[in-house]
Amino acid sequence: MENSTKISIRFFDDREVRAVWDEENSKWWFSVVDIVAVLTDQDDYNKARNYWKYLKTKLRKENSELVSGTTQLKLLASDGKRYLTDMLDYKGIIALGKQFPGKRANRFIDWFTYSDESIDGKSKTKAYALFESSFIDSIEVGTSKGLQQIHAYLFGGLYDFAGQIRQKNISKGGFQLAVAQFLSSTLSQIEQMPENTFEEIADKYVEMNIAHPFMEGNGRSTRIWLDLMLKKQLKKCVNWSKINKNDYLSAMVKSATNSTELKNLLKNALTDKINDREMFTKGIDYSYYYEENE
Repeated sequence: MENSTKISIRFFDDREVRAVWDEENSKWWFSVVDIVAVLTDQDDYNKARNYWKYLKTKLRKENSELVSGTTQLKLLASDGKRYLTDMLDYKGIIALGKQFPGKRANRFIDWFTYSDESIDGKSKTKAYALFESSFIDSIEVGTSKGLQQIHAYLFGGLYDFAGQIRQKNISKGGFQLAVAQFLSSTLSQIEQMPENTFEEIADKYVEMNIAHPFMEGNGRSTRIWLDLMLKKQLKKCVNWSKINKNDYLSAMVKSATNSTELKNLLKNALTDKINDREMFTKGIDYSYYYEENE
């Protein structure tokens, strides 16, 4: 049961909020201590846990429904072991947030309420589903058509340009990306690049990232595209949760002229857990987190 459990990680102010999918009741359960850490801006897990113990006792005395709404599920901790952890569902988390005064709690409730309904939230749900779908086996590996298939799957119904190569010129962070007029020939050249070794696959990934073939959603699509090449050729994938967001973004910027840093990050995060659903969903969580604006 536990190995097939869908695990999700959300990020609020760069803090992790762990969640588990409940198949039977079709809903997410969220770690209470993670939320308390977010709401109290607390880095020390034990202090957050003690604060929740204190709050739980106080709420129990008030006969609060919040306490009776908690359930306990096993969650993976930083020491690699699973521990029973207090969890609340969506409504419970909103109620918990209201126990905390101030702007931070209000901002958290706004974020929590809207993150699942945003384009990114909906796209992320589609990305999770990709692991279980037979579609993943029909994606062309290492081709621009394959990348378009991934993009269309992630953003279909959300962007009218889902799966379509851009016709306009775009720049990112002041960096002019591949000119739209020459994009099709650029993509053909990238497609011809070999993908037999880690070095070759990483080079191909870097070139595709510079090309940036879509108006939006390039990073998320291309990271899945990279993992599919690694799986097919090397029986590996990237454990994205091992790659710090700022390190990754900095290495990606530098990769246009020197990809050494990026290759080191990717190489050190390789894993052979290519059929592990938790590895896949965690990878999606981090992939979407990289794209969140500060």
